[in-house]
Amino acid sequence: MAAKQEIFKGTTYVQFVCQRCYRPLKIDPNLSSLDSDTLAELTAPLSPLPSKKEGSDNEALLPQDQIINEPQEEGSEDMVIRREILPERMQSVEGNGFTLIGDTQVIQSDSLSHKLKVATKLFDVMSEQSDIDHPLCEECTDTLLDQLDKQLKTTEEEFSSYKEFLHKLNEQQLAGDESLSKELEELQKEEADLIAQLEKVEEERKKVSEALENEKQTSRKLDDAEKAFYIEYCEYQRELLEFEDEQQSVENQMRYAQAQLDKLRKTNVFNSTFHIWHKGHFGTINNFRLGRLPSVPVEWSEINAAWGQTVLLLHSLARKMNLTFERYRLVPFGNHSYLESLSDKSRELPLYGSGGFRFLWDTKFDQAMVAFLDCLQQFKEAVEKVDKRFCLPYRMEKGKIYDSSGSGGAFSIKIQFNSEEQWTKALKFMLTNLKWGLAWVSSQFTDK
Repeated sequence: MAAKQEIFKGTTYVQFVCQRCYRPLKIDPNLSSLDSDTLAELTAPLSPLPSKKEGSDNEALLPQDQIINEPQEEGSEDMVIRREILPERMQSVEGNGFTLIGDTQVIQSDSLSHKLKVATKLFDVMSEQSDIDHPLCEECTDTLLDQLDKQLKTTEEEFSSYKEFLHKLNEQQLAGDESLSKELEELQKEEADLIAQLEKVEEERKKVSEALENEKQTSRKLDDAEKAFYIEYCEYQRELLEFEDEQQSVENQMRYAQAQLDKLRKTNVFNSTFHIWHKGHFGTINNFRLGRLPSVPVEWSEINAAWGQTVLLLHSLARKMNLTFERYRLVPFGNHSYLESLSDKSRELPLYGSGGFRFLWDTKFDQAMVAFLDCLQQFKEAVEKVDKRFCLPYRMEKGKIYDSSGSGGAFSIKIQFNSEEQWTKALKFMLTNLKWGLAWVSSQFTDK
């Protein structure tokens, strides 16, 4: 129940609204007083309904609120379906559930308390006696009654359908009693026959049980023999698996050893140890660049390491061929490798440098590179004696390398009075010739 009460300077405004549509209600003056007798009559339980008879439709014709308030015995279940009719539009109510209405009635504060208490008590009693909250306006009451009439009509139709179905069910039950009696007699005869058959089957079962017991004893003996056989079989099988595993292990070891042997036979020490390739304009040996460019100033430590690998490669190839160089002896010594003059053993020609102004006027480094090129030429001549078809791609003569495939120019291996580009290209051609010599030695001495 919604009501609004406000007091402004001695004037009290009270307004009730419909619980369904929230419209303001005008309370009838007859509801201004409520004595104790009237209150007791309203709150008293309804009189008990007439006793229900089979096939009667008194319950369907009773009002909904009487069905709800019908007294029930202890332990009995209330079979009435109650429905709560929600308002058509729900509006938010401010404060504690009251709605403030613009046009209000002015009631004196002297009689307000009594009238408000009477109306509130009356509406609470009405709300407790049914599932409908009060007060309701006339339109909402008519709508509610229409809905109850529709529900009553639906209930009456369902009751008629159930009553007709019960009547048909009773008729079918009476008609089926005779057939059930005949079926019962037949079942009893069949039962007697089955009992006789069961006795015969029991006798046969006893004979079969005795035979089965004899067969079980024979089966147990066979099981024991089979178990002993499987134990022996599993032992032999275990030994066989061990022998097969051992044989497989030996075969795997032999295959692995053979694969390693084939790999070692195909492996060339020179190709694995000395990898000659190129990186841009530079020739490389084991990833060390040999040469310098103005745009790529290679560190002298890298150049010295490349010369050390180059000296070691030519020295190893000569030893493989039992070749002894004339005029010079190669001394591989890492990044400080050098050549020793055979005519003057105290004279060493270093194949390493440090750069700088002083280095430009140091001719020993150029003499060492020319001497190394001379040793490479001796190696070429020694190979040609063994294999007439052998030929290097670049011709070498007196410290110069000639490009026969390109422009045909000569490139000096000296660094003095020479450009870095020309010197770098000469070193690249020299490494290419050395790679060809390495390939020939690898092909000749693979199986040795």
